[in-house]
Amino acid sequence: MRKIYSFILVGTGGMGKNWCRVTLPPLIHAGRIEPAAAVDINPEALLNAQEYLGLSPAQCYTSMQEAFDRVRADFTIIVTPPAFHERVVDLALAHDMDILSEKPIADSMDASVRVLKKVQRAGKRMGITMSHRFDADKTTFREILNSGRLGRLDYIVTRFTCANRKFGDWGVFRYQIPNPLLIEGSVHHLDILRSFADDDCARLYARTWNPPWGEFAGDSCALVTMDMLHGVKCFYEGAKTNARTLNCWEDEYFRAECEFGTMILDRRRIQILVEGQDPEDVPLAVRPNWRNPWLAEMFVDWLDGGAPMETRVEDNIQAAALVFGAIESARRGQPIDIQNYLQEKLEAVRV
Repeated sequence: MRKIYSFILVGTGGMGKNWCRVTLPPLIHAGRIEPAAAVDINPEALLNAQEYLGLSPAQCYTSMQEAFDRVRADFTIIVTPPAFHERVVDLALAHDMDILSEKPIADSMDASVRVLKKVQRAGKRMGITMSHRFDADKTTFREILNSGRLGRLDYIVTRFTCANRKFGDWGVFRYQIPNPLLIEGSVHHLDILRSFADDDCARLYARTWNPPWGEFAGDSCALVTMDMLHGVKCFYEGAKTNARTLNCWEDEYFRAECEFGTMILDRRRIQILVEGQDPEDVPLAVRPNWRNPWLAEMFVDWLDGGAPMETRVEDNIQAAALVFGAIESARRGQPIDIQNYLQEKLEAVRV
């Protein structure tokens, strides 16, 4: 008989509401997981856990420490701003729990490496929910690229541009943190490019800035160039302060130039273009769940003894190196050797 895994959800407001309402109910109804407790510093946000997860008020806490000390569970789910991720990881590991976390691993490269080492030392499992990489359009695009149907991949161009320049248009905390675009947006897109290339990054060069009309405390725009280890080139344009949205969340633009043709993904429509042939519209892949519901299912399968998640922390540290390497490249004004950058951090950071 398959085990039902209990969990503590940390963060029930904002994106946490989506976890309560959309991500977790399918697995609860399937009898694979059950909520043991929820935590949020805002008591009103805890109403989401009561309404959508069926928790009682007694199972809802405003103190993480109290929740973890009082409630036994198999794993924890982290849906907090990145600055709090490491603290939740520490509590989960101290209570012998596996971890499923929203991206990024943490809010700095040093903290991300510390989390990786702590999880490995504890012998626990930790998955990161890179939700946009596991949407239907990106999955279909990736499968065609990786199949070799279009021959060798040469380069990929990406556009992610949104009109979110006014304070609060993109949540609140993102207007108050350093590097909001890279940490909260590009963390998805740079990792998607990595998955499209089916390769890790060798060198990266980034320029970041915040236009005078952007109401962000940190940089909200970026241009990033990546050379992958086996020669593929990736070019990324990201902006949250444009006058008009062109390709924002779930509607991004990707163009892959390959040996035998061009493939374009634009606002969830995929076309293959081959010289001398009519454009071919490609239907999107179909499956029961996408994005976080699919990733949560992968995590539970992993707990059941299945294959490790593609986005386990040991792999996702490469995605962290892209984000924080880009921040470092912009600060220095020069390219960064990503693998050297990551290795230096792995050797230098102690826990």
